[in-house]
Amino acid sequence: MKRSAASIATVTFELDFPESNPKHYSIAVDANGHARYECVGTIAQDSEEQTYRAEFEMSVSSREKIFDWAKQARFFAGNVDSGNGKIAFTGWKVLRYEDGQTSQSAKYNYSTVAAVRQLTALFQNMASTQDYGRRLSYYHHYQKLALDDELKGMEAQARSNELSEIQGVASILQEILDDPSVINGVRARAKALIEMGNGTATKR
Repeated sequence: MKRSAASIATVTFELDFPESNPKHYSIAVDANGHARYECVGTIAQDSEEQTYRAEFEMSVSSREKIFDWAKQARFFAGNVDSGNGKIAFTGWKVLRYEDGQTSQSAKYNYSTVAAVRQLTALFQNMASTQDYGRRLSYYHHYQKLALDDELKGMEAQARSNELSEIQGVASILQEILDDPSVINGVRARAKALIEMGNGTATKR
């Protein structure tokens, strides 16, 4: 019997951190590897806040890690926050697991649970990738001269393993690569990042 969409197991990560940009985001990943990203943020300090949404297919390896770590964390039943008030506040985080029968979530600033820390790092790296996609899309349409610095920063973070699921913004990078009005150096950076993303995406 085919399961309904509502019963497909999903792990969601949310961050609320008013001092950051974006100040709120969420990433939901289902057991089929389909991911949805949503954030509320600005492009520049003087610009208006906007809601940005994107969907992408996650690599098999990352999808498996997410659900394995969720299982190790007992699907977020109970308290996962360290309770240590001396640890710097880096935003309220929520991990949620839903599968049509179960719905459990845990809120924390910092956790000593290894699986929760691993999930946090992976989701935050994915969010960084998606936020590059958000800014690149804007700059490509409205401020092409800003693309070079943005792609340089993205390359540096990718090479430092601070980004995950680069293939999730491949369509935006491809638009830049295919645009003859963009200078060749910028298009070359976009091409290099697409190739890096292809290397991290496991073929289904």
